[in-house]
Amino acid sequence: MQIDLNGKHAIITGSTAGIGFAIAQGLANAGAEVVITGRTQARIDEAIAAIKKDVPNAKATGVAADLGTAEGCQTLIDQQPETDILINNVGIFGPQDFFEVDDATWQQFFDVNIMSAVRLSRHYAQGMRDRNWGRIQFLSSESGINIPSEMVHYGMTKSALLSVSRGLAKVLSGTQVTVNAILPGPTRSEGVLNMIQEMADKEGVSQEDVEARFVQENRPSSIIQRLATPEEVASMSVYAASPQASATTGAALRVEGGIVDTLT
Repeated sequence: MQIDLNGKHAIITGSTAGIGFAIAQGLANAGAEVVITGRTQARIDEAIAAIKKDVPNAKATGVAADLGTAEGCQTLIDQQPETDILINNVGIFGPQDFFEVDDATWQQFFDVNIMSAVRLSRHYAQGMRDRNWGRIQFLSSESGINIPSEMVHYGMTKSALLSVSRGLAKVLSGTQVTVNAILPGPTRSEGVLNMIQEMADKEGVSQEDVEARFVQENRPSSIIQRLATPEEVASMSVYAASPQASATTGAALRVEGGIVDTLT
């Protein structure tokens, strides 16, 4: 299968590192013009340079904005008023005892993980509908189905994205605009690797040992029995953004290594 996205414009939120960066790189490699977003121009410039090193002819630009706020989302919209492909990837996570998660933290997770995607999809989906072509993706998680006891506040946001994704797909029924959720499992993203490294340093063991134990203790149903790579998740996203995926919509596309032990 040859995925050709030449002539398509893509916005990938939270794309200076990790899964978002891998998706941006994959879309650029397929010929799309990509817009990198992050909170600082320095990180955006680094990401663009890395993409152009891997894909010399890549068309890549960036917008610096805090998408966890309405003002940040509007900054992105003002600078990039239209797009063909929207990847709602920006998000935060972190383990914390349920009884210690205060109201402000709940609100922060809601604003960053959910409202950024709602605000941007509400704007960009209208243009896609009018042009009768588009791709919208929400980066959910297997944690949206298997709510982790150590991250209830995070799992809640990922469940909400599944609902928004399915509902928006129905709103756009009958058009050539598809809407899907991507469900990664534990992935070797920058944030996860930093968390694992902190655990390794604290315990005085190797990062590899902590990774293996994390999967065994926290995701024992994993079939691949390892962390996925950002590139493996990105491959699913690039396919869902392709013309070949025109009949795939309203779906929760699992790329979590078989952790979710259900048939659907």
